[in-house]
Amino acid sequence: MHVAALDLNVLGANGIVGAGVGIATGAGFSAKLRNDETIGIAFFGDGSVNEGSFHEALNMAGLWRLPIVYVCENNQYGLSASVSESSAVPQLSRRAASYGIPGITIDGNDVEAVYTAVLEAVSQARRGEGPTFIEALTYRWGDHSMRGNLPRYRTHDEEHTWITKDPIAQLERILTGRGVSLEALGSIREAVEQELSEAEAFAKSSPEPDPSVLESAVYAPHIAAREPEGIGEREIGFVQALNEALSLEMERDEQVVLFGEDVGKIGGIFGVSTGLLDRFGPERVRDTPISEAGIAGLGVGAALTGMRPVIEVQFFDFVTLMMDMIVNQAAKLRFMLGGTAKVPLVVRGPQGAGIRMAAQHSQCLETWFTQVPGLMVVAPSTPYDAKGLLATAIREDNPVVFLEHKLLYLTGKGPVPEGTYAIPFGKATVRRRGKDVTIVATQAMVPRAITAANDLARDGIDAEVIDPRTLWPLDEDAILTSVRKTHRLVIAHEAPVQHGFGAELASLVQERAFDWLDAPILRVGAPRIPMPYNDALERYVIPSAQRIAEAARRSCEGLEA
Repeated sequence: MHVAALDLNVLGANGIVGAGVGIATGAGFSAKLRNDETIGIAFFGDGSVNEGSFHEALNMAGLWRLPIVYVCENNQYGLSASVSESSAVPQLSRRAASYGIPGITIDGNDVEAVYTAVLEAVSQARRGEGPTFIEALTYRWGDHSMRGNLPRYRTHDEEHTWITKDPIAQLERILTGRGVSLEALGSIREAVEQELSEAEAFAKSSPEPDPSVLESAVYAPHIAAREPEGIGEREIGFVQALNEALSLEMERDEQVVLFGEDVGKIGGIFGVSTGLLDRFGPERVRDTPISEAGIAGLGVGAALTGMRPVIEVQFFDFVTLMMDMIVNQAAKLRFMLGGTAKVPLVVRGPQGAGIRMAAQHSQCLETWFTQVPGLMVVAPSTPYDAKGLLATAIREDNPVVFLEHKLLYLTGKGPVPEGTYAIPFGKATVRRRGKDVTIVATQAMVPRAITAANDLARDGIDAEVIDPRTLWPLDEDAILTSVRKTHRLVIAHEAPVQHGFGAELASLVQERAFDWLDAPILRVGAPRIPMPYNDALERYVIPSAQRIAEAARRSCEGLEA
């Protein structure tokens, strides 16, 4: 599963059934943007065609006439289920017609048939005529699973029949019939066996890897970013700041592309990409079908092949349909492929509640991603941070989950420099300085924490408000330094308290600043309740400035004036 040669454009085998189909489609998308003769080719088994991501990918490839060849190795079984038991239409090539793609079925054990079919499919792709689906009928001699002692699900007679159709043996008979000597074939066989033996000996004689190589294989080197010395007096809103970042980065680097549902013609449902279609054209600002898994696969494949895709999740709740590509592919490919791959992918979009979008359009899901090695998680709270952090995210060679809280789209303006700038990841900022209690708040909770701090000041409590800005990497030193000064900590986030991001912060401080604490760490978050639609109930669930202030007051009980 960890076999690839990126220098040869071999993007690797995959441990997730069907995942390579989406990634290859992204590679084909990248090739079409470059307008060269490169094409994508995907190899996958018959079990893959029953995955939803397969259908989403083929639909996009057919819709956009991408230069790609899909080769389905019909091994007759997906694990133990036969094709006839798992596919309503057993001739798998017929599925291609649903997406306007030519589909053919060939004898996958006939080398000449495979060569002829693939040659025509490649030529078609290079002529700009779009993809082809090839179903190659063959057989998997061994089991799908490496586990032993599994019950038999194929008969000996069936296995023997297919073994007699061994493609290498068939090709040898064809070649000898055309005058190739047995000696020549023997020399080829001997050379192959020698090469395999040398590879095996090399593997066995190689030393075991040292654990010190692990961490460097997870993330590509981070970009060097430095905040501007002055912000200036110009004020714009959160949405315009994001729009400027996208526009400036697309102008700066032609490899930056934006795609997602409704990002082009209407500029995104919250207006973040307004005007970008007119400026950069439909090739680089592309409206996609409603196909979250397909969009994510497109992004990973394009990122692996030289593009810098920014994909918009229309509502971040929909990221549940993208999780395989984000968590199993984007986050892990560099590590799985020996610490060499770069996956410069940004997954951005609106999360959070406050505008009555109810349970399936209002969640805060940051902790799903902060747990995943290989991902970077960004959560800006001001227009200035939104613009600078998005620029950094786009320039990074690592996958970035970029969270934009919907309430911040609607808040007032803030000072933002006109030109391009990048804010380093892993650098928190102090929104308000104080000495009595530290309040660490994220996203839409930051302005509420500042409101709470101002309210506390009227009671003589001087609160310090820290905004992490990036949840991973996390500026642990900034938080610990503040707690060692104030001796108290309140953490505010919108997600449910239980198992939320605040639990990680509490553990950090408990482990590394326990001796400085004069009060228990308190967390403020939502109760363990899906977000209601009713506006009064929604306001009840979302943490308020009043609740943050109350927690700070409890933390400061007994504090001497």
